[in-house]
Amino acid sequence: MNYSPKTFKLPKLEGISEKQLKVHLALYEGYVKHVNLIMDTIAKQGKADDEGGKYATAELRRRLAFEFDGMRMHEYYFEQFEGEKGGSSDSGLGKAAKEKYGSGEKFIEHIKEVAGTRGIGWVVVYKDARADTIHTVFVTDHELGQLAGLPIILALDLWEHAYMVDYVPAEKKNYIDASLANVNWSVVEKRFDEAK
Repeated sequence: MNYSPKTFKLPKLEGISEKQLKVHLALYEGYVKHVNLIMDTIAKQGKADDEGGKYATAELRRRLAFEFDGMRMHEYYFEQFEGEKGGSSDSGLGKAAKEKYGSGEKFIEHIKEVAGTRGIGWVVVYKDARADTIHTVFVTDHELGQLAGLPIILALDLWEHAYMVDYVPAEKKNYIDASLANVNWSVVEKRFDEAK
């Protein structure tokens, strides 16, 4: 199986330049390329008989999680900017945000607070259907720190590649504000509604 880069229909985003998006999309395409390369290499190597071959295959399998999650996280990220900005406080997500944070505005403020965590990584909002709530967490690497079994409903990329064309690291807050202002919350609400 080979993966193909998705084509995203991104509108003009306020505070995030087309040049920045082009650089970021190229990085995403690199993740897709490396997922395919690793999977093809593992398939060609098959079951290695020698110790070195077994070790090399094991390391490729370990690396696959980083590349695959990098690919998939960027798909969540870019998809939530497609279409018109919008959303409803009466949606299931709006109600969950009000229940946990007091209001939609406080939910956004909480996301910004988590996004202000020092370091690189992602802010990820998950739906926990078992506990009937949402969780907002900081995930450092794509493949480490994800909440097991919980569907992702929002992903905010906080690696420098996401904003380095438009903002220096000291201006990360401006990028966070711009990103959240451009989110099509209808996409996030749909993810919330479809999450089990």
